[in-house]
Order: sequence, then C-alpha cells, then structure tokens
Amino acid sequence: MKAMVLCAGKGTRLGELTLELPKPLLDIHGRPILDRILANLARHGFTEVVLNLHHRSDAIRAYVGDGSAWGLKLALVEEAELLGTAGSVRHAAHLLGGPGPILVHYGDVVTDQDLTAMVSFHQEKAALATLLLHQRAHSNSVVVLDEEQRIQRLLERPTEAERKGVESPWVNSGIYLLDPAVLSLIPVGHSDFPRQVFPGLISSGRLLGFPLTGYRCAIDSPERLERARTDLQDHPWPEPTRLRQASGPRHSPHA
Repeated sequence: MKAMVLCAGKGTRLGELTLELPKPLLDIHGRPILDRILANLARHGFTEVVLNLHHRSDAIRAYVGDGSAWGLKLALVEEAELLGTAGSVRHAAHLLGGPGPILVHYGDVVTDQDLTAMVSFHQEKAALATLLLHQRAHSNSVVVLDEEQRIQRLLERPTEAERKGVESPWVNSGIYLLDPAVLSLIPVGHSDFPRQVFPGLISSGRLLGFPLTGYRCAIDSPERLERARTDLQDHPWPEPTRLRQASGPRHSPHA
C-alpha cells in the first residue's frame, strides 16, 4: 500500500523551534515525529511512502535516507511553493497511482492508530475517502456523522456564526484514506482537502468517518509538543519486530 506524509509546512506556530529544524523532525524522547509516523505506517503494511518537502528539506533528506531503516521505499518530492494538503497530493499523484487505497498523513500528527482496521473499514464501505476522527470540544474543525458513519457536514476552521446550531463532538484528525479516483478530483495548484475536496464528496454518500482508537496528538504549538512528550514518557511505540531487531533504536538528529 502507498501513503503520503505531508512534511512541507514551515511550522510557524512553533516559533523558534522550527527556525532551523523542520517540524517532522522535532524530538519526542529520542524519536522524531517523522520516525514515529513511518514506524506506524510500516507496522500496518504500507511499503511505499511519498514525503513532500519545502522547509529545511535537506534535514529531512539526511534523516530518512532511502527509507530502509523502516523497511520502506521512499520518494521525496520538493515543492517550490506550498501547495496545501490536497494540492501536495495532486502534485505527487504520479507516484501514488495504482490499486488503492492511498493514505494521507499530516506530518505533525503523532498517532499509534490501528491503520489496518481503518483500511478494512474503508474497503468494506467502498468509500471514496475515509477520515480519521477524534472527539474534542471547540476544535478548529467540526464533522457531523450519520448513524452509518457517513459524513453529512464538514466545517474547517469555522467562525462562531458557522458553528451555531452544529452539534457534533467529532473533529478532523489529519489522516485520510483515499480511493485513487479522488486524485483526479483535486484541482491543480494550491488546495486543501477539508475546504476544496471533501465537501464535494458528501452528496455521494461515500465520504466516511472512522473513530480514533489509539493515541493522537497534533504537534502544532510548543504546548502540544510538551504535552506529547509528557503523554509518551513511558509509552512504548509499536513498530515491526523485524525492524527493531535488525536495526535497533533510531535516534533524533539532535538527540
């Protein structure tokens, strides 16, 4: 299976922490965010992974190498200008084609989610797209589901006026499974999935939500980074046993 990890962002909300270091390489107990993402992808059978790069791409290139430390085949795609979550995937579509599904994973989301279960759900429902969802009050997104987990409404960074009358605990987790047919629906240039792509799929009845069952934290502020470090202090990170035995522990470039 194929996946794309979005690694191009500048991480400006993290201030000085990302001036010289790209956000996916921020350290959590000796393991960068990106290491934890790639380990979980490999554990769930993803073998080909695309990384989009922009800010401090040299550091990411040096860290990941050819992907063999995770048992992965990596492709690295530079973006001269940031293209957004969906535009980045469209830009790399030539590397993501084939029998799906395709996983899209935000590069600042740390999770040990059971992706195998999410893939099974996506395929059983014949979904065009399945969004990993978690519950959080007053988040920067709101997702409304029906009884069959079909998404009925999706608001991204809504105003207070837009939130009014929309009651749902579910929010976007930043991990998506896509049927390959969705690639051709993404406009060329800058675009984002929650604003420009997913709303157009709602009427099809094939935009679904899958509830989070594991740990998840988006590292989008210094406070969130410290929260993840606290949460994961004594939390063993799952990865393929064969890789752990073969290569031993990996370390942060700044450890």
